[in-house]
Amino acid sequence: MSHDAQMRAGGWRTLAALHARIEDEIERALQREHGLAVNEFCALHHLSKPGTGNIRMQQLADVLVLSQSATTRLVARLEERGLVTRALSTEDRRGICAQATDEGRALMLRATPTHNAALESALAGAADLPELKPLVAAIEAIGGNA
Repeated sequence: MSHDAQMRAGGWRTLAALHARIEDEIERALQREHGLAVNEFCALHHLSKPGTGNIRMQQLADVLVLSQSATTRLVARLEERGLVTRALSTEDRRGICAQATDEGRALMLRATPTHNAALESALAGAADLPELKPLVAAIEAIGGNA
């Protein structure tokens, strides 16, 4: 393996470690405060955006970076809780679409401050570690430009 390849592999492992650290802290906070997994929160976030009607399951799978079957199981869990509804697409009556219910949007709004606080806490903790500090700075720089 070339030196450049070793550097990229090391960078990827560091990025994966930061991702795992952040997701774990957010997951614990969302579960404790709202009974939500990170993927459930992300699904509600995408399904609750203003002006968003029904979203095709494949579109949701793509944005969540999940398989079609994992997305179907995720939406089914949210539907059982009354947070999401599913229906045939009004465009072609073949595809299945999902939409957040009023209860789902309300829960997402209540959970957003918890999510954001856990993210800030995880990033602050990661910034104290020399190997993660440059990645945290990059994330903050990207966030400032978004």
